[in-house]
Amino acid sequence: MPDAIIKIKHMDITYNLGKENEFKAATDVNLDIYNEECIAFFGPSGCGKSTMLYCILGVLAPSAGELLVKGRNPYNFSPEEMVQFQTRTIGIIYQAFYLINSLSIADNVALPQIFQGVSPSKRRKWAMHLLKRFDIENKADVYPENLSGGQSQRVSVARAIVNNPDILLADEPTGNLDSVSTRQVIDALDEINAKDKKTVIIITHNAAQLAIAHRVFYMKDGKILRIVPNPEKKQIAKIDKQKMLVTEMEQLSKIYPYLTQMDLKVKSIVNYLTQDLTFDQIIRLEDAVKIIIEGKIEKENFVKLITGRLNEGGANIQNNLANTMAEKIDKVLKQSEDVTRYRRRFEQNMFYNKEDVLIRRLTGYLIDEMPGKIDLIQHRKLKNLVYARIGGLIPKEDFLAQLSAPAKDGGVGLPFSLADKITRYYEKIMTQGVAVADGGH
Repeated sequence: MPDAIIKIKHMDITYNLGKENEFKAATDVNLDIYNEECIAFFGPSGCGKSTMLYCILGVLAPSAGELLVKGRNPYNFSPEEMVQFQTRTIGIIYQAFYLINSLSIADNVALPQIFQGVSPSKRRKWAMHLLKRFDIENKADVYPENLSGGQSQRVSVARAIVNNPDILLADEPTGNLDSVSTRQVIDALDEINAKDKKTVIIITHNAAQLAIAHRVFYMKDGKILRIVPNPEKKQIAKIDKQKMLVTEMEQLSKIYPYLTQMDLKVKSIVNYLTQDLTFDQIIRLEDAVKIIIEGKIEKENFVKLITGRLNEGGANIQNNLANTMAEKIDKVLKQSEDVTRYRRRFEQNMFYNKEDVLIRRLTGYLIDEMPGKIDLIQHRKLKNLVYARIGGLIPKEDFLAQLSAPAKDGGVGLPFSLADKITRYYEKIMTQGVAVADGGH
């Protein structure tokens, strides 16, 4: 195994040391980062991620402990050595881009080479090569104000590697970008790590970006809580194979990559409360549900499929639970057919007597979900609400509000918990009843 390119031992970083507003941003940090690794410091805002980055960069000295980069302590460097360190050993990408508005894009990229004494012609040639690599060479002679956020950040990436540094730091590099630009920048960082063999360190609170990292350093309150290897990456660091097991949170972040950590935690608990199924079972169940929604199998075959063993392609679900699931799905799909018929006629203004039958049936589906009976006035109001919701005349929020509003205010007068249950159930019917582009009802 190669030597660590970055070594940190028992490091503390304290702001305003000895003052009333003293604050410890990093506490007893110990880690090794190896050459050609991609590392992610991951955690919520204020956990100490950026503190670690700026310490490695050489602008935030440790209060205690030791930091070595390529075997040397950068805080012992002379001013001249520090300039060389921060322009040749380290490259950095900032969330806010920090492009110089008075310089062209090509000159922004080439700027760090001035400190290396590179001639103007060579600087220009190399800058154009990098701009072409990141598909922005046509912007070489424009100014930063004329770029989109994604283009600006790709310029920042080009500038960060213009001096061919050993280590590339990225401080929340996609924090100001849309999803398309985010993917472009993350792909660029992945390529720089894999093809250019650079050590890449990403600071992020976005779980979707962890997939490119060899290891993830989870941080909270200035401490590294755990280090999780990515089982889909060939590891450079020596890893205890017992720690290669993928945790539930990592599985959830891959299945739902754009959810927040709190959303993932909620989903984990909901899964636990509603069904005692493993991730493999859930994935198999989702596959089976897709097939039945597409109309490729009947209810009975759905039960057979999900009760089958995992090693035979099933979901290994108990028979009684499988039958309950099949009944719920069958009910929703059958009810959704009336939604489809009604919406087609509504959108084409093809109303006739059967329309009232459909509305009565759709209203009846909701009444079936209620414990007890409603009176005639409530029934009429509910029927009008169903008509308005299925026709797209009111949003879900208004549907819920009018279901739960008191009768004296023109509502149906249902308890909020029951109105919410009905609204959510009805949305499932509507979701299945909306025709899709590649076919459907």
